[in-house]
Amino acid sequence: MESTGGIQTSLSGRYATALFELAKSGKQIDPVEASLSTVRQVLAESEDFVALTSNPSIGRGPAGKAIAAVAGALGLDATTTKFLGVLAQNRRLRDLPAIIRAYRALAAQHRGEMTADVTSAHALSDTQVAELKQALRTRVGRDVSVDLHVDPSLLGGLVVKIGSQMIDSSIKTRLNTLAHAMKG
Repeated sequence: MESTGGIQTSLSGRYATALFELAKSGKQIDPVEASLSTVRQVLAESEDFVALTSNPSIGRGPAGKAIAAVAGALGLDATTTKFLGVLAQNRRLRDLPAIIRAYRALAAQHRGEMTADVTSAHALSDTQVAELKQALRTRVGRDVSVDLHVDPSLLGGLVVKIGSQMIDSSIKTRLNTLAHAMKG
C-alpha cells in the first residue's frame, strides 16, 4: 500500500486505505464511494444512526446486527456492508466520518482530482456546486471534487479548504475582522 499524502498515518486513514484497496481490486471504487455518501447523508440526518455509531455501550454483536439491517435498508453495496460490519466488530463505527472523508480523498486522487472541503451557511444548489467546481478547477488547473458542509454560524459566504490553501469569504470572518479593526 502506498501512503497518500498522510492519509494512511491515522487509524481512520488506514481503514479508508484498506477499504479503497479492496474496492480498487474489485473494481468497485465508485459503488463504494456512492454507498459511503449515503452513509454520510444518514449520519447528517439521523440522530438514531449517530447514536448507533457513537454509543460505546452498544456491544459488538448488537451493533453489527443493527449496521447490517441499516445497510440492507439503505441498499449499500456488499463491500461497504462488509466493511461496516468490520468497523462494528472492531468498535470503530465512531470513526466513520473521518474514514468517509479519507476514502473520498483517495478516490478523488485516483481519478486525478483534488478534494476541496467547502463549508457554507446554507446548503448549495446543484447549479451553485457546479459553478463552484468550475471556479476551483480554473484556480487549481484540474478537476476538483467537493466535500460539502453546512455551518449556519457563517451567516453567509463560503470557507473553502483545498490542499494547504484556505479561502474564507464568510460574513462571520468579515465581521470578526471588522470588529478587530475597530478595537484598534
